[in-house]
Amino acid sequence: LAASTVSRDRNPAVTPSPGQQVQAVDDAASGNRLEVAFWEWRPNDPTPSERDHIPGDGDVGNANPPPPPVLLLHGSPGAGAAFRGVGPALGRNRRAIAPDLPGFGASTRRLDDYSIASHAGQMLALLDSLGVGSTHLVGFSMGGGVALEMYRRDPDRIESVTLLSAIGVQEFELLGDYHLNHAIHGLQLFGLWALTELVPHFGLLDGGFLGHSYARNFYDTDQRPLRGILESFEPPMLILHGDEDPLVPAGAAREHARIVPQAELAMIPGDHFMTFMEPDRIHLPIGRFLDQVDEGGGVTRSRAPPARRATAQQPFDPEARPPASGFALVVTLALIAAATFVSEDLTCIGTGLLVARGSLPWFPGMLACLIGIWVGDLLLYGAGRFIGRPVVRVAPLRWLIDAETLERACDWFTERTGPLVLWGRFLPGTRLPSYVAAGVVRVPVAGFGFWALVAGILWTPLLVGGTALFGIAAASWIGAFQDRAIVWLLGTGFLALLALRIGVPLLSRRGRRAWTARLGRLRRWEFWPPALFYMPVAAYVAWLAIRHRSLTVFTAANPAIPDGGFVGESKGEILSFVSDRRVAAFRLLPAGGDRVNEGLAAGDTLGYPLVAKPDVGERGAGVEIVPNREALRARLESDDAALLLQEYVPGVELGVFYYRMPGHESGTLLGVTEKRLPKVTGDGRRTVEELVFSDKRLRCQWPVFERRLGTDLQRVPTEGEVVHLGRLGNHCLGCEFRDGTAMTTEGLTTAVDEVARSFPGFYFGRMDVRGPSVGAMNRGDFKVIEINGVSSEATHIYDPDHSLLTAYRVLFEQWRLAFQIGERNRTLGVEPTSLTRLLGGLGRHFRPGGARWIGPADTGTAVV
Repeated sequence: LAASTVSRDRNPAVTPSPGQQVQAVDDAASGNRLEVAFWEWRPNDPTPSERDHIPGDGDVGNANPPPPPVLLLHGSPGAGAAFRGVGPALGRNRRAIAPDLPGFGASTRRLDDYSIASHAGQMLALLDSLGVGSTHLVGFSMGGGVALEMYRRDPDRIESVTLLSAIGVQEFELLGDYHLNHAIHGLQLFGLWALTELVPHFGLLDGGFLGHSYARNFYDTDQRPLRGILESFEPPMLILHGDEDPLVPAGAAREHARIVPQAELAMIPGDHFMTFMEPDRIHLPIGRFLDQVDEGGGVTRSRAPPARRATAQQPFDPEARPPASGFALVVTLALIAAATFVSEDLTCIGTGLLVARGSLPWFPGMLACLIGIWVGDLLLYGAGRFIGRPVVRVAPLRWLIDAETLERACDWFTERTGPLVLWGRFLPGTRLPSYVAAGVVRVPVAGFGFWALVAGILWTPLLVGGTALFGIAAASWIGAFQDRAIVWLLGTGFLALLALRIGVPLLSRRGRRAWTARLGRLRRWEFWPPALFYMPVAAYVAWLAIRHRSLTVFTAANPAIPDGGFVGESKGEILSFVSDRRVAAFRLLPAGGDRVNEGLAAGDTLGYPLVAKPDVGERGAGVEIVPNREALRARLESDDAALLLQEYVPGVELGVFYYRMPGHESGTLLGVTEKRLPKVTGDGRRTVEELVFSDKRLRCQWPVFERRLGTDLQRVPTEGEVVHLGRLGNHCLGCEFRDGTAMTTEGLTTAVDEVARSFPGFYFGRMDVRGPSVGAMNRGDFKVIEINGVSSEATHIYDPDHSLLTAYRVLFEQWRLAFQIGERNRTLGVEPTSLTRLLGGLGRHFRPGGARWIGPADTGTAVV
């Protein structure tokens, strides 16, 4: 791709064709100087004086002045060469000029604005530079919009306008609404941009007919003002239009003729391309019309018949707008099908709204959605079949599919292909993992394709048709807004999406429970998304950075840990620096090498069960309690990242946040967290799932337990049986954090301080420790299983009894201490990490294959 980009940059610019001229003009809007290439034809056999004469203001008083020239404006995509059949014929009697509009042909290609309004200003500048005064305009297709904008800017200069298969009022362009059309043109622009910029083509696509300039021209253009221009248009007008035009409907020409009462309308048998396919049928009526205007026979608005002027005053009738057809329909349907790859639900809802509005026939719209959905389903199946299991580790699938869901889907598909394809279609959240799993387990493609098509046939008409019916009803309910179609369109779309995302899931028990969990997490701040929760903390850290005049001084808080332990630190290396005997036994397995044999040997030494976790990781990702040698072998064979094997320390776990000012003899505990592993007690009647939902806090983490326990959730524990839902002390994996600071003793503080001081260069962070009991740990009887640096936090803030303000108070104090310790170390000669290095570490951390490892989690339950 880089080589293609370099090659494209070296390609020569488009040069004018033989016979073309180039004129430099000043674009007043952008302040840039542009080059405009143009064709020019003049009357045959002119006299010497006529050959050198340029019509302009100097013609006043001339007994036989030449007629005003005609400016021929091409469409999009296109160039002035579109008039090489019409231009010479018109040039027999008058000067004819056919420019390449900027952005097209041999004119300047790179612009800030490609709209018809911008082109109008550039064409007026071209006329000024050529010394042209008054002129006739012929606008073909998109060029009709340029002609009307030129009239709006300089009406006294325009003798007449000919709309040749031309655009005009917004209501007859594509779907008839600016916002809908703008969205479609935006999708088109993105697709063409991706094709030319993300596909190596070495310039082969740069000269394409449907290119960047074409897409920007439509995307930048706003046709809404054109109706007002037409309704006040005063000079003579000729409208030539093909009665079978597939691009600009014939209804547009009729509407233009209605609101411009003096306009002469000529509907010609033919299509949109008569200008260059059959030029003789075009230049004759245009030539006669121009001569008629020059001779004073042109009809202006004030001289139009009273009946036509009265008709022009009537408001637009929306019923006159036909549904999309021809090329507009083809483009719309293609974009609808492509949009399903982004969001099937929103695309179907949007299509239903277009049907309700009358912009799109129901069956073609529904069929486009169905085809797009079916192709998307086959692509998901193909991803699983041809790429296999590694596909779930590649963004964006790794953000959407967890390994446990995939494993369950694989098992289900072996016997239940048809029902599960239907289930995946109708139950939100299950389609992606289910269809990828179908490919992974290699379900026959014919069978999968058949059931996917059946599911689509059942689902798509319901969603598209239901939205269409509801949209029609909504339109009748709020008829007061009939001139603001976008209001009820957006309202209907929102209600339809709300019904789909909330109403449909509420019909199933699983959906109701999922919403119960979701609402519970919303009420409890401890479950808020990190991006939301940490916003005030980020603002406070920014203020600290300003106060300390450094964005990264906090990284000097722990000189012994790279970047102070902010991101990407090695757990194994940190533990290896601690000389205290309280560190749990471990073995670090680097990436690569004979990992399996080396790891099995380490496992035999450490004993089972043991803990396996990524050497670089966070929030419990990839942490697993390995029960035996076979399970360790499976983990080693499936995970090639650096791995830490550690002895399993039974008992209770505490999170102890410690800090010490440089130069001080002893440190302080900022907080102590008591970690309570999630569990339920059986009553002999209810399932594990029902027991989880009976607990107000556990139900909030229902998705965690569902992924981990799978079918075990349906088991009915005996009365008094304790079912542990997890064995890892991580909040996001279901563990409950309680504030244990009050029960801290001098013995625990002294023991933690001894561990910290045995690690030279460690001043700030959290230790996770395990021991037989809280009492034993208060006497210093514990094992250190992990030490984290400046990015760790005092987790006792997540105690459900603590308020949000309490949590922020502790976090603010924590970061104040980090900056203060870092500042103190900086005065002692410690260099903080550079911002470039820190940002680079963050980038490596979040890239695919970084610390956010996706792998097996603790999948079993322990019965006590």
